[in-house]
Amino acid sequence: MSPRGTGCSAGLLLTVGWLLLAVLPSARGTNVTAAVPDAGLAHEGEGEEETENNDSETAENYAPTETEDVSNANVVKEVEFGMCTVTCGIGVREVILTNGCPTGESKCVVRVEECRGPTDCGWGKPISESLESVRLACIHTSPINRFKYIWKLLRPDQQSIVLVNDSAILEVRRENYPLAFQCDTLDNNEIVATIKFTIYTSSELQMRRSGLPVTDAALIFVLTVGVIICVFIIFLLIFIIVNWAAVKAFWGPKASTPEVQSEQSSGRYKDSTSLDQLPTEMPGEDDALSEWNE
Repeated sequence: MSPRGTGCSAGLLLTVGWLLLAVLPSARGTNVTAAVPDAGLAHEGEGEEETENNDSETAENYAPTETEDVSNANVVKEVEFGMCTVTCGIGVREVILTNGCPTGESKCVVRVEECRGPTDCGWGKPISESLESVRLACIHTSPINRFKYIWKLLRPDQQSIVLVNDSAILEVRRENYPLAFQCDTLDNNEIVATIKFTIYTSSELQMRRSGLPVTDAALIFVLTVGVIICVFIIFLLIFIIVNWAAVKAFWGPKASTPEVQSEQSSGRYKDSTSLDQLPTEMPGEDDALSEWNE
């Protein structure tokens, strides 16, 4: 073999060796890269399993709470309403829970709500009055500025006069003649209550005030006398029941005396009747006497 051929062979071998050295690291890197994702996938699988386990444990822990919520939702709450504070107009009433109270009570007040009755409340009384003026009040609930108020001066056989005052309180001075006022309470332009007032003159008010004590005194006297009589009758009945033997012994002879008198009178009546029935003249007695005389 020539030296030139030997040099070519050596160069070829070196080239193949370098190629092998270059190919092997790349193959190893590929295997490592493939292995790393596999490990990541394995860790992700383990993480998902742990997450599923944690979710199942969490679901098991929260399961009783859901049951409790369901059980609370199944409780039927019964509600009843209290009496309204007014018989007409607007008032308030209590909303009472009769089943499902939070503290286990049989009844509990849930809230207070508005209630309404008939609109017409008739004739009312002033909140305060004197010989010079009178203060009148419309029907309302808190808050007072929630409603709208319309005051009217009533006139017989004429149209009423609407006053400028639109507040719930109206102060009126007395005149030499009686006056009549009306207040309409409106909620959302709807009349919910109406009340009327009569304003008497000063002399009429004095007469009414002077007449009230006499009536009250007479009523108190009649009631006192009635109570005294009732108490006396009750004590008399109790005394008779307790001392029945003495009462019977006291009234016994007096009760028997009229019976004896009645028996005697009846006997006398029978004797007189029998005597009347006897013949007045005996037959043949007169003839015997006449013969003896002869």
